Amino acid sequence: MRKQRGFSLIELLIVVAIILIIAAIAIPNLLRARIAANESSAAASVRTISTAELTYQTSYPAVGYAPNLASLGPTGSACASSGPTSANACIIDYVLASAASGGTAKSGYFFAAAPAGGPPANQYTIDAWPATLNTTGVKEFCAVEDNVVRFKTPGGSNSLNNNSNCTAATPIGN
Repeated sequence: MRKQRGFSLIELLIVVAIILIIAAIAIPNLLRARIAANESSAAASVRTISTAELTYQTSYPAVGYAPNLASLGPTGSACASSGPTSANACIIDYVLASAASGGTAKSGYFFAAAPAGGPPANQYTIDAWPATLNTTGVKEFCAVEDNVVRFKTPGGSNSLNNNSNCTAATPIGN
């Protein structure tokens, strides 16, 4: 009688079944962790943009708050060659400045900054919403000139895009 080498079909099927069971348990947890990381990044980015708005308003008092998100960041090598201007203040990085709707999302979120009042603009609203609801994020974040980051669940579109909608949302930490 010959000695059998290798694995039987039953043994291989059992191993594959065990791997599938482990994957079924692990994958949803990984997706939830990714959503939580994206939301944390979005809240921090809203705080960064809000601080950049205050810096912009201090640097360019005749303009007030920035007219849009792109004005807070650089465009190409504009900051290196000619320095910051009111059109390209070079306060935030290029990735965040270009994460507007229709562009490339940053950590699964799109961002918008809109001034109000003036001239000069004496109010602003920052809004962050998931690029794909329930895949890249669930919450929508916003901030106004009081620099408090707020959220709404479920998010999905930039519905917190004005001062009254944003101030009605829940502050982070409450």
